[in-house]
Amino acid sequence: MSSSDAVSFKLWHYTPSIAGGIIGAIVFALLTSLHVFQLLRNRTWFCIPFVIGGIFEAIGYAARAAAHSNTESVTPYVVQSLLILLAPILFAASIYMILGRLILRTKSSSHALIRPHWVTRVFVVGDILCFLMQSAGGGMMAKAKNPDDVDLGEHVILGGLILQILIFGFFIIVALVWHRRLNAHETVEARRGEMPWRRYIKLLYVASVCIMVRNVCRVVEYAMGRNGFLITHEWALYLYDFVLMVATFIICLHWYDPNIKTDSKARSSSDVEIGQFN
Repeated sequence: MSSSDAVSFKLWHYTPSIAGGIIGAIVFALLTSLHVFQLLRNRTWFCIPFVIGGIFEAIGYAARAAAHSNTESVTPYVVQSLLILLAPILFAASIYMILGRLILRTKSSSHALIRPHWVTRVFVVGDILCFLMQSAGGGMMAKAKNPDDVDLGEHVILGGLILQILIFGFFIIVALVWHRRLNAHETVEARRGEMPWRRYIKLLYVASVCIMVRNVCRVVEYAMGRNGFLITHEWALYLYDFVLMVATFIICLHWYDPNIKTDSKARSSSDVEIGQFN
């Protein structure tokens, strides 16, 4: 295989849309600016991963636009592939922390399958593992010299995506069990209505479904291989990744409520431990 064959083998199956890339970059840049404003105004520091994820998405789509006029350049391909792939992991990390804070603010730890500080630790650590696996797979593909190297990178990414689905699926089960139990046996703190936890848990479900559907589609994409339908048609990426992640990012703007933070006046040992992730 010649060097030119290797490049064409690794990169685009189409000429990426410059309009799509620019629109994607602008949308995420604007939404990220809103997240930064809300973050600084409300000091909800646990939402920082949302901001980082938004930056990843904006840069990723800008790289797609840059690749329009130079489809043989490896750099924009790798940048967009990795950053768009990894951003939802960061969105999920803050969502995990939100559930922990909902449990703490309603003083309903006894209703949860996992103690609130472990909700954050278990799922964020799992997300970090998925992040490392998918990053490693992307690095393998970027440095691949032959088809076998590319296949190995794709398989590592696929494994990271499958693990992400399993972890996120378990998280949704944890949220559903806690929600059902709290509905049946509402705590005094939940009844006070200081924080609209029912509204927040519904938003959490919607955001979680968006991320889950996106992850499943990504698994199908990589499982179909480099010549599969999804990876060879650009519109598919915008449908099951861009649209769903924009929806998730908009929903996540609701988390910047100071009331969702743990109570600084009466912090329990669990609050202190979960505060390590602020």
